[in-house]
Amino acid sequence: MEFLGFDIGGTKTAVLRGTEKGEILEKIKFKTTTVDETLENIFQAAEKIKGGSVAVGISCGGPLDSDTGTILSPPSLHDWDRIEIVKMVKERLGLDAYLCNDANACAVAEWRFGAGVGAKNMIFLTFGTGMGAGLILDGKLYNGTNGNAGEIGHVRLEHYGPAGYGKQGSFEGFVSGGGIARSAQQVAIAAIQRGEAPQFCPTLKDLDSITAKSVAEFAEKGDKLALEVYKKTGEMLGRGLSILIDILNPEKIVIGSVYERSSHLMKDEMLKVIDEEALVYAKNVVEILPAKLGDEIGDYASLALALECYERMTKNDK
Repeated sequence: MEFLGFDIGGTKTAVLRGTEKGEILEKIKFKTTTVDETLENIFQAAEKIKGGSVAVGISCGGPLDSDTGTILSPPSLHDWDRIEIVKMVKERLGLDAYLCNDANACAVAEWRFGAGVGAKNMIFLTFGTGMGAGLILDGKLYNGTNGNAGEIGHVRLEHYGPAGYGKQGSFEGFVSGGGIARSAQQVAIAAIQRGEAPQFCPTLKDLDSITAKSVAEFAEKGDKLALEVYKKTGEMLGRGLSILIDILNPEKIVIGSVYERSSHLMKDEMLKVIDEEALVYAKNVVEILPAKLGDEIGDYASLALALECYERMTKNDK
């Protein structure tokens, strides 16, 4: 059985055809440009590789409305305001489609094809530029009342700290690629003022060049201040995960992007905090894993949504 997937991002978009086992059979990628041009490129590519596909999955940054299949106004997609893309798919391709935000879509992908296979209750954390979560509860994706479930990055962990989601001291403020960079900038400023400039930021002019990746590279070399930054990140990750473990009691927590690359720099501190903070019966049954699908997770995400769409269609037909 074959499916179509659309992975719509702020800089690039992919249209692919694959199977229910997660095999990618064909893929067309192109730059995301204007609304009209990108939509036309999506449908031309879909018509070209459609084959015998039976449903379409669409992964896109939010906000969006999964129930109506409408892209609302994602900050990464200029002028994509109230785009009824599921309706367009039906009219242009004659197929049912399912639209979902990228965090939820990635959760479904890791659950079906990656590190979360076999779990009944799973949490996926993005841990990339920002911090978001997708929830698989009781064997199905949980969206919440109006599609806003899983915004764990907005939870405040401290009154003061790096800002994420427009909130100082939020989970995203501490635990995200941007959050690590901001934390490292604060550490660097203090160190430079003491006359102990860190290797990852020799002067104040270098502050803007700090990234989570550059700090990790120096941490790998044993740089004390870089290791300190990742230790603090591990601590805050552990605090955020403890909340999720206590409330949702998952079997697996799968974490992508930065954790996927650098878990060894923060795992010990993360586990230490979870051991101190989380309820014993909940923490004893949870497994915390790096994501498996890597940089191609967007492709698998759109394919997983197409499979979700098909299963919902067949269930409703019965």
